[in-house]
Amino acid sequence: MGGGVVFEEFPGSIGDRTAMADEVDLIRVNEDREMSFATRSLLVERANKLAEALERLREGEYGICQECGEPIAPARLRAMPEVLTCVRCQDMLERSARRLAPAGAAFGGDEGDED
Repeated sequence: MGGGVVFEEFPGSIGDRTAMADEVDLIRVNEDREMSFATRSLLVERANKLAEALERLREGEYGICQECGEPIAPARLRAMPEVLTCVRCQDMLERSARRLAPAGAAFGGDEGDED
């Protein structure tokens, strides 16, 4: 051990490493594009829901739970003006959806992904 610096050799040529770096860059660009599309999609969906809420307001139906017909709490409407249900009904809908969801769906799993 002479105390010198040892450089580790990387397998493959410089061209291979450059191609790999280009591939990584392409993957990042694609991920950024997908994220942008997903964000845009969510914004369009929210804008549509807000437009529907404005229509319900014009029709005198805004702030009424579409499940039970009771008024939706003003604080809930201020926080999420596009909501269609009161907290109680939304909770029941979510519980029902969880009971009906296939196993693993809550964790992003898919029944067909088992090895």
